[in-house]
Amino acid sequence: MLEPKIRAPKNRGFYVRMKLLPSKHGRSSVPQLEKKSFFYRNCKWVLWLSLSLYFFSSYLISNHPNQKNNNKPTSLSKTHFSSLASRALYESTTNNITQKQGLHFNGLKIFVYDLPAKYNTDWLKNERCSTHLFASEVAIHRALLTSEYLTVDPYEADFFFVPVYVSCNFSTVNGFPAIGHARSLIASAINLISTQYPFWDRSHGSDHVFVASHDFGSCFHTMEDVAISDGIPGFLKNSIVLQTFGVKQKHPCQEVENVVIPPYVSPESVLRTLEKSPVTGRRDIFAFFRGKMEVHPKNYNGDRRFFLQRHRFAGYQSEIVRSVFCLCPLGWAPWSPRLVESVALGCVPVIIADGIRLPFDDVVPWAEISVNVAEKDVGKLAEILEHVAATNLSAIQKNLWDPRVPRALMFNDRVHEGDATWRVLSALANKRPGRTEGREFRANRTPTAWTSWNWRKEKWFLPANGCA
Repeated sequence: MLEPKIRAPKNRGFYVRMKLLPSKHGRSSVPQLEKKSFFYRNCKWVLWLSLSLYFFSSYLISNHPNQKNNNKPTSLSKTHFSSLASRALYESTTNNITQKQGLHFNGLKIFVYDLPAKYNTDWLKNERCSTHLFASEVAIHRALLTSEYLTVDPYEADFFFVPVYVSCNFSTVNGFPAIGHARSLIASAINLISTQYPFWDRSHGSDHVFVASHDFGSCFHTMEDVAISDGIPGFLKNSIVLQTFGVKQKHPCQEVENVVIPPYVSPESVLRTLEKSPVTGRRDIFAFFRGKMEVHPKNYNGDRRFFLQRHRFAGYQSEIVRSVFCLCPLGWAPWSPRLVESVALGCVPVIIADGIRLPFDDVVPWAEISVNVAEKDVGKLAEILEHVAATNLSAIQKNLWDPRVPRALMFNDRVHEGDATWRVLSALANKRPGRTEGREFRANRTPTAWTSWNWRKEKWFLPANGCA
C-alpha cells in the first residue's frame, strides 16, 4: 500500500515522497530500501537540479531573437492573376484559405473558367435549374467557387472546369429537360476559352472537366438510339466528363474519360424529412415504389406489404423514410434519382438495373448497403426480399445508416469533406498525370463486343418525374 507524504522543503518547489507500508495482511509490498545509502539521501537534490536546468535552457531557446523571427507567420506565396479572372473568383479564394489547404489530394488545384452568364447563371432564372435531379452541374460549379482547391492562377492548375449548364432548359410542354442546344453551347464555350486562353490547345482538352448530368451523359441526348447514333461530340473526346450515366458493358456514351456521379437530390429536402422522421424511426412499409410503371403490378396487388403507387406525390420522401425496402429500377437510362433518395433516407435500395455502374463504386460499399435484383427475377421480388429480411437485413441497415454513406452521394453548395463534390475532387486527383491508378474506369472495362440494347424496352418502372 502506498501512502503519499508531502513535505514543505526549505528551498523553492516541493516533492512527493512515497512511503512503502506493509499490507493489511502483514506482508511487506516490497523489500525495505536501504535508507542510509548516499543515493537515497541525495537523489531529490539531483532531480531538482536537473529539472531547473531543463526549464531554464528551454526558456533561453524559445526566447532567442532568431527563434522569434522564425515563428512569424509564413506569408502566402505571390499569386498571379489572369486578366480574365473575375472578382468573385478572387474573393472566394482569399476568403477560404485555411490551414487545411493542401492536406487532401496532394495540393490539387482547379481553375474555373469565368464564362459569360449565357453559359450558366442566366439559366438559373428557372428555379428548377438548381433543384432538379440534373442540378449537379450547378452544385459542383458553386462548390468549386468557394473551395480551397480553387486557384485563380491557371498556370498552377491541374484541371480546368468548364461551367456550362446544359440541363437547365426545360420543355414547357412536358417539363422535361430539353438539351438539344447542349452540343452547340459547349462548342461555343470551347471556342471562347481556346481563343482567350492557351490551355485548351496545350492539352487538346485532356485536363478540362465537363458535367453531363442527364440521361445518356457524354452523348448529350435523352433517347438512347439517338444518343448512340450521334455519339460523343468530337470536341470532347479527350476531356473528362462527370456523368450520371454508367454501365458495365461497353457503350458508346461512356467511351471517354469519365467519372460516374450521383444524380442531384436536394440536401435541404432530405434534412426536412429527417427532422420529422429519423432514419432509425418506425418503418411500417415493407417495400415501396412511387412512379410510372410499364408493367402492371398485378403480382403484388394482394400483398399489402408492397406499397406501389403510380401517381405523383410531392411529399413522397415521407414514404421513403417509412419504408424498409425501396425499389430502384432503371428509368429512361439505367440510373434513377430514387437511388440517392433511398440511401439518404435510410431505406434499403433494391437495384433493378442490369449492368448499371453505380456512382463512386470505389468508395461506396454498394454490396453492403443494397440489394441487387436481376430484371428477369422481378417476379420473385417478394421471395427475395423476404429472404433478406430474415437473414441479413439488420447488417445492411447498420451499414446503410452510417452517416458517411449518404454524405458521399449528396452535393452541397460548399465542399464538405466526404460529400459528392469532395468525391469528384478525389477522383480527379487520381487522374493527374503519373497517377495511372485513377484510370480504373477505362482499365477495368471488359473488352467485349458491344451490342445495342434499348433500356426503355427492358425497364419495368419509370420514376415519378419521368426523366430517369
